[in-house]
Amino acid sequence: MEFKHIPIMLNEVLEGLNIKPDGIYVDGTLGGAGHSSEIIKRLSDKGRLIGIDQDMDAIKASSERLQSYENAIIIHSNYVNMRNVLLERDIKKVDGILLDLGVSSYQFDNTERGFSYREDAPLDMRMDRDQSYTAQDIVNDYSESELRRIISDYGEEKFAGRIASNIVRSREVKRIETTFELNDIIKDSIPAAARRHGGNPSKKTYQALRIELNKELMVLEDSLEEMIEMLNPGGRLCIITFHSLEDRIVKSAFRTAENPCICPPEFPVCTCGRVSKGRVVNRKPITASEDELTENPRSSSAKLRIFEKK
Repeated sequence: MEFKHIPIMLNEVLEGLNIKPDGIYVDGTLGGAGHSSEIIKRLSDKGRLIGIDQDMDAIKASSERLQSYENAIIIHSNYVNMRNVLLERDIKKVDGILLDLGVSSYQFDNTERGFSYREDAPLDMRMDRDQSYTAQDIVNDYSESELRRIISDYGEEKFAGRIASNIVRSREVKRIETTFELNDIIKDSIPAAARRHGGNPSKKTYQALRIELNKELMVLEDSLEEMIEMLNPGGRLCIITFHSLEDRIVKSAFRTAENPCICPPEFPVCTCGRVSKGRVVNRKPITASEDELTENPRSSSAKLRIFEKK
């Protein structure tokens, strides 16, 4: 199966990065190099593109796509390791960083990866298949209270308690191994009236399991401040999110980086000494155009936020 991932808001990302031909740019979620293949076209021979991805299928696909560019460096890792990855190559500062936090079309559509509730497959959901723990292990090993917490917190599912309870009851009879087995449990946990609205009843629980398994929110929170520090003056960090949990983390981190002062509002002047690291380029998130929404419905929940280093 070909690794396909339509680059979300491509023109908006290219404009947001404000690309300098001789600059160094990092795509921390390389995927099939949809964004990166256009970024590198705008670089001179002196410019460099560093692509990072934890999915070996993405590494193989992007390596083929970028093989004609000598100034492309492709690395199998997680973007949380970006600083060390760059320092190992004697790169201390960069001019732009992109994160596209969405699951790729390839990952969703490749049945064996177990990301989709639409196909019957082993419960997997690993972004990095070098790790051994899968979504199946979470479903079968977590306590009822742990399952309730992640489904509620990461899936924002109001029936989290019923779903967790029914998962535990079902796995006492038989280990839950496939997506359709889990779908049946979720469906039975949500009242029929509630299932008539809001799309597939499994959507929120699958999101929660994927986030927990791949530590997506933790990795994002642990990376943002460091990525801003890695930018040269005028350098930009562009982040595309696909759900409110990610977007709130990015929005908060950007706001804090722009105005880090912790002095009480009644203080006439700042005494904490915290200095702004730059500015939020777009106060409101950029969303996909009507044309893009028509061509790629998966862009409907995407939000792009941009921060520029001082």
